Amino acid sequence: MDGLRFAVLGPVRAWRDDTELELGTPQQRAVLAVLLLRRGRTATAEELVDALWGEEPPARAMTALRTYASRLRGVLEPGREARQKPTVMVSEAGGYALRLPRAALDLAAFEDLNTTAEQARRAGDPAAAARALREALEVWDGEPLAGIHGAWAEAQRVHLAEQRLAALETLYGIELEMGRASESVADLTELTTEHPLRERLRGLLMLALYRCGRQAEALGVYADTRRVLVDELGIDPGPELADLQSRILAGDASLAEPPAPAERGGVPEPEPTRPPPTPAQLPAAVADFTGRSVAVTELSAVLAEQDRTAMPVVAVAGIGGIGKTTLAVHLGHAVRHHYPDGQLFAELRGAGPDPAGPEAVLGAFLRAFGVPDKEVPAGLEERSALLRTRLSDRRVLVVLDDARDADQVRPLLPGSPGCAVIVTSRSRLVGMHGARAIDLGGLVTDEAITLFGRIAGEQRVEDEREIAAEVAAACGFLPLAVRIVGSRLASRRSWSMTTIAERLTDERRRLDEMRVGNHTVAATFELGYGQLDERQARAFRLLSLSDVHDISLAAGAVMLDLSTDDAEDLLESLVDASLLETPAPGHYRYHDLLRLFARRQAERFDSADARAEVPHRLLSFYLASACNAYQAAESDDAALDHLCRTETRGRDFGTAEQALNWLDRETANLCAVIAEATRDTAPDLALATDLLLSVEPLLTTGSHLWEFEQTARLVVSAAMEKGDRHSQGRAGYILALDLFVAFRLDESHETLLTVVELARETGDTVIEAESLNGLGVIAMEQRRYDVGYELLNEAVQAFRKCGARGAEANTLGNLARTALGLGRTDDAVSAAEQGLRTYREIGSTIGVAKATYNLGIALHGAGRYDAALARYTECLLDFRRIGQQLWEQHTLYRLAESHLSAENPAEAMAAAEESLRISRANAHRFGQGRALVVLGRVLSELGSPDRARGCWEQALEIFEDLGAPAREDVRALLSEALIAR
Repeated sequence: MDGLRFAVLGPVRAWRDDTELELGTPQQRAVLAVLLLRRGRTATAEELVDALWGEEPPARAMTALRTYASRLRGVLEPGREARQKPTVMVSEAGGYALRLPRAALDLAAFEDLNTTAEQARRAGDPAAAARALREALEVWDGEPLAGIHGAWAEAQRVHLAEQRLAALETLYGIELEMGRASESVADLTELTTEHPLRERLRGLLMLALYRCGRQAEALGVYADTRRVLVDELGIDPGPELADLQSRILAGDASLAEPPAPAERGGVPEPEPTRPPPTPAQLPAAVADFTGRSVAVTELSAVLAEQDRTAMPVVAVAGIGGIGKTTLAVHLGHAVRHHYPDGQLFAELRGAGPDPAGPEAVLGAFLRAFGVPDKEVPAGLEERSALLRTRLSDRRVLVVLDDARDADQVRPLLPGSPGCAVIVTSRSRLVGMHGARAIDLGGLVTDEAITLFGRIAGEQRVEDEREIAAEVAAACGFLPLAVRIVGSRLASRRSWSMTTIAERLTDERRRLDEMRVGNHTVAATFELGYGQLDERQARAFRLLSLSDVHDISLAAGAVMLDLSTDDAEDLLESLVDASLLETPAPGHYRYHDLLRLFARRQAERFDSADARAEVPHRLLSFYLASACNAYQAAESDDAALDHLCRTETRGRDFGTAEQALNWLDRETANLCAVIAEATRDTAPDLALATDLLLSVEPLLTTGSHLWEFEQTARLVVSAAMEKGDRHSQGRAGYILALDLFVAFRLDESHETLLTVVELARETGDTVIEAESLNGLGVIAMEQRRYDVGYELLNEAVQAFRKCGARGAEANTLGNLARTALGLGRTDDAVSAAEQGLRTYREIGSTIGVAKATYNLGIALHGAGRYDAALARYTECLLDFRRIGQQLWEQHTLYRLAESHLSAENPAEAMAAAEESLRISRANAHRFGQGRALVVLGRVLSELGSPDRARGCWEQALEIFEDLGAPAREDVRALLSEALIAR
């Protein structure tokens, strides 16, 4: 026990003499911390388990606890033999205790010094009391119990931190009694920044400022305290702080600074000289400031740069509630030590109807630097020049919050390179040359959850982290919204996380739920909206009426019924006002909560007909554009003759690659407008269904299968509810196609059977023929070749009746592959060649590539491997050129098969490996299985049977999971390999 000492006022640590001991894992340190804070009293095993793991201990918690205790004993008493009883960490009454002298623990030293200070104070020796308190505070080494997690540790941390704060408050109270106000201001300012809700510290700072002759700043501390308390807790300052404000306003003589007492036995201290005015006007930093680490790092570096030749100006723009002021104040405190001559702060009220005049702001700044009222010039230019003169040789930070525009800001800027400026505004400050501009966005998910927890209760949020993430998303990751919702939850202990999440589910009422006291998110948005002119306000409202993720310039012009140039001017002006974002050139989007606010304004100011027209125009635009994309991708002008006609031309595409890229990029928006049309009151279900049909080229690439499956199911459900069997059949066809591409053959088959019935009932001949083709292909994949051949012949005849030559050509290719399954190689080659001729006649680039692929399969089946290789090589280039990765993967697999049959194993290996890579990248499991089969065959041919067997085992697992008939082929390969061994 000799020489042992311990620390809990910081990380949990232990020393023997001057050597620090290795205490092991955080759990072992937690056991030691519990025992240290028990002060020699026994902690039962159950109490220790609860402290370490809370309400959900692991199954073997007691065993783990005994292990930790044994290891700690070994550390604390390393020479003790097994038969000897421990003397430091003892077992008793089913638990453990530490037998240590009081002086071995840093917490005891802290407590003893506090007692010494209190005794000195009672004896009338404030200097000795202050010395003892400072010595006590030096015992601390950071956050108590640092590195130990859980509810027990957090509760102990709060208790210990409270003791430290109480000691600090006592110390600075004594310092003020001793006439040391000026020496205390800096420390008290920092402490109130760290603990903005601590009214006692705020009162001490107010008194210190007042005694330094800084009455206005003392009153400013009270105003800031009231704002923070109302914002965070919804309460006003307590009576003691309110009384102190009243006494300061009245100039109460009893608040005057007492003379500094002489040190006992020493020489009286000289009266401190009054320092020149050094304004420190920054509001208190928010204690729970969260995130923004990249912005803080970058902007702090700009503001802290030394030896510069020009004054840095940081301009932070963003929507109301995004946290601009919080960031600016946090930055100001982070770099204020670089500006020892003062920090100025002004609220410019730019978002409101009565912005601050630059003359008034300049007057306040000049008075803050000691310029008497009678020497403050009357004119704006003279005041601006005098401020620049006063600051010419000083290092001063100026924070200008909520600027309206650059004209309001320019007169307030110092001219010295030693100064710096931080400006916040809702609009981008066009004309602020040389400013480092930043557009502030929302918090990321983890940051929003952390902020929510700091307000509503960290453990409360951590216990239901997934629901907290939902709440943060409903808040649009807007800091103001997160704060308000967190404050509501904190003030309503009977509410659960689920309660507040459910209240935020209804989008129509979500903004109403974001209210605490007089603070609302809607009121913040109202300020920005109020600055718009009539055309801007109309555009802001109407663009919000669709659920699209972002709005292209072309789509926005259609929605507003404007030319592209006029629409661009309006949209860009809304971006400048921070009411729209621009994630990419020519694309615009709302913050989620701003969209809800804009819709509420539309309900107030726009008629029901005007509101209904906007999503209709957008749906028509997307249908026209998607049809143009289909025609560009498939090169078949007649393929979409059976779809609805639109009054909008839509976007044009020069190449298949451009068309597929547009479809891919717009998938989320296409699904959104289709989903909108399924609502009860929406009249455009037929248009939406045809839009779904027109995205078929994207489905055949294997892209976005999940999104389109969900959207197709939504349309099918809506069509059934509305009795629209025509739309039900068309949406069902796309659902079946999606399921087929995902190789969910049984589901696809059942869906197509229903679609055939619906198509025959409604006379939808094209969809009937497409469904017959689909059923034939499924039968082929399931090796029911005779059934497939019959269905595909029926589909060919149906397409001929419809005049759908491209679809007929495609079905001929499928017919060729089915004929191969029946051993009819000549019929297969003939059908494939006929399909290729048809595609060439109608000029379909993608169709020619697919038909060439099918011809390659037929030629391979006929044993003409070199001819098959030539066809595969030809279509592979076309698929790569137009971005058809699914078809590229199919072709590489076939290419590997033909190379293997032509005795080109090296080429077969390369093609198989590339096919496997692409199928894995696109999560196409059936394609992976096929690639693994042919890769295994190549490896077997090259004399690597173990590697081949590994490939086949992986393929078998995939095919069995999918229920694919190919699993029997793989089992045969594995059996042959086993026999060969």
